[in-house]
Amino acid sequence: MSSTCNFLQPVILFLPILLIIISQSIAQARTLTDIKKLQKWPFNNSVSAVLVFGDSTVDSGNNNYISTISKCDFPPYGRDFLNHIPTGRFTNGRLVTDYIASYMGIKDFVPPYLDPSLSLEELMTGVSFASGSSGFDPLTAQLSGVIPLQKQLEYFKAYKRRLENAIGKEKTKLLISKATFIISAGTNDFVVNYFNTPFRRKTYKVSAYQQFLLQLVQQFVQGLMNEGARVIGVAGVPPFGCLPVVITINSGSALQPRQCVESYSAVGREYNLLLQHLLKTMQIHDTKLFYADIYNPLNDMIQNPAKYGFTEVTKGCCGSGFIEASILCNPKSIVCSNPSQHMFWDSVHPSQVTYYTLFQALRPTIDFVIKQ
Repeated sequence: MSSTCNFLQPVILFLPILLIIISQSIAQARTLTDIKKLQKWPFNNSVSAVLVFGDSTVDSGNNNYISTISKCDFPPYGRDFLNHIPTGRFTNGRLVTDYIASYMGIKDFVPPYLDPSLSLEELMTGVSFASGSSGFDPLTAQLSGVIPLQKQLEYFKAYKRRLENAIGKEKTKLLISKATFIISAGTNDFVVNYFNTPFRRKTYKVSAYQQFLLQLVQQFVQGLMNEGARVIGVAGVPPFGCLPVVITINSGSALQPRQCVESYSAVGREYNLLLQHLLKTMQIHDTKLFYADIYNPLNDMIQNPAKYGFTEVTKGCCGSGFIEASILCNPKSIVCSNPSQHMFWDSVHPSQVTYYTLFQALRPTIDFVIKQ
């Protein structure tokens, strides 16, 4: 009898702790279930929301609500969107983040945070804080009068407070911890700011500017982690030497033959390697940081256009395709007859079909996130 008591003693001592752990797990599961009921999730996964930060590749309309020339809330933008509405997305239809949110079963479109008509349910399932023409470097956003990444982080903090007031701090904390955060920026820092204005080049060589940007990336990602983010994806930059506007302005051969500016794309590749290394060094046990490779899928589309059904990869569908974007691509612009055969919608931004193809390339990464 004595030996049995001695055996049970540590079990009995541990029992209260075990009960606390079990009760906390049950409470958390109930809270998540409550949030799911509020959100009416159509898909059984653990992702609560998609929260997006960055530039025009993921801006779903925030620039509609600020004073800037970097806008696209007019035709022909949105010609292939639902009901042909120009929503403020810098393309003819959906963005890659819309496809991701839809695939995750959360909702079909990620709305802009600055839309004053958003319901609580829309807020809870995720929004985009991104702003077209923005970047990690505050000067990049300043050049176009748009929302810098640092301000986007402040908007996210305000978003959290709105949720806390509506559903309470504990449910908000859980929702944020189960959300997927997506960051897509950097192209404007190089293409608009560094290569085409003199300001940063006076201070930084290109390698030093890459390091400067990476420090800002680190600060931004750490800022999200400090606010409770636990699943964060950071997209690399594309082969930006192949953007139609870059070919027009920087290649020395604007008309024929139109070829990528390899020296620019090489800077992008190097930056992407450094970014991947940074994310690995920032990885901690309760947080998943993942790199989203957009360079290689986009580069493959450029090198093998027929494989993807493209007949044009060096100019946009809108206008001449050489230089039109934003207000230069407008209701008076001539538009190509079949945007799905064009990799680019305007001289800067991918077409809807390119975003969909990019989403397909990212699916293994997305599946990894969903399964965690």
